[in-house]
Amino acid sequence: MPNYRLLLACAATLSFTVALVAQPAPATKPAVPAHPIEAAPKALAPNVEKQATLKSPAPPKEPAITFNSVHVDGRYIAMTFDDGPSAALTPKLLDLLATHHIKATFFVIGENVAEHPEIVARAAREGHEIASHSWSHPNFAKISQESVRSQLQRTDDAIKSAIGKSPTLLRPPYGSITEREKRWIHDEFGYDIILWDVDPLDWKRPGSAVVRNRILKETRPGSIVLSHDIHPGTLEAMPSTFDELEAKGFRFVTVSELLAMASPVTPYPKAETIGKGAAKAAPPAVPASSPGG
Repeated sequence: MPNYRLLLACAATLSFTVALVAQPAPATKPAVPAHPIEAAPKALAPNVEKQATLKSPAPPKEPAITFNSVHVDGRYIAMTFDDGPSAALTPKLLDLLATHHIKATFFVIGENVAEHPEIVARAAREGHEIASHSWSHPNFAKISQESVRSQLQRTDDAIKSAIGKSPTLLRPPYGSITEREKRWIHDEFGYDIILWDVDPLDWKRPGSAVVRNRILKETRPGSIVLSHDIHPGTLEAMPSTFDELEAKGFRFVTVSELLAMASPVTPYPKAETIGKGAAKAAPPAVPASSPGG
């Protein structure tokens, strides 16, 4: 009997212990972190903090509207002729261009277009580009906005009358134009502003050999070459100039075609990685007071 009572007591004790262990522990509410970084694992916290401090992306750059030259893949250049048309010289130049199968861009004076529309019409028919160079060649930086607008509109009308369409390019006389003028002219007329990076100074009439040698020395792929189809020495220089440019492998396109070929410029390495004096300087901008154009 004593053994039976002992076994009964042990069984009761065991049942109580099992029931006690089986009871669920009281639920505890998880702590809420005061800052998102506190919720992240320590290994990730620096990245989270960095993301929280990232700046907004910079706004995209506005497209360029002024060009001295164009970065292109290939030996393409644009020959440009200012101040015509000349009744005596421009037809001779057109004959020469046709012989060489060269397409050029003519920045014409509105007064001359009105006087010789048939020459401009011929140039356009033969695949050359006709662009504006103002009505009477004033310095835009020294006249009023209304005067500039009148110069452009009258020239636009004369070109449209001669060839049936308005120009899309403008070369300001002397290359002289303010930043404000560039913007409102582009916004109002849709013109890109075309300057140059090769100037033989043919308007000084230095002689045909000098004109040719300057063009050959300065021209590189993507160049916009300035000259004038109103000076006899320039016309005399062109046959050998074209021959030698072709011998160097240059191919001739209009300015608009050159702009359409533009390719991104590969950035130069930082100065400390290429050594002193190794970086090649960019070609200088055309000064506003340049008498060319």
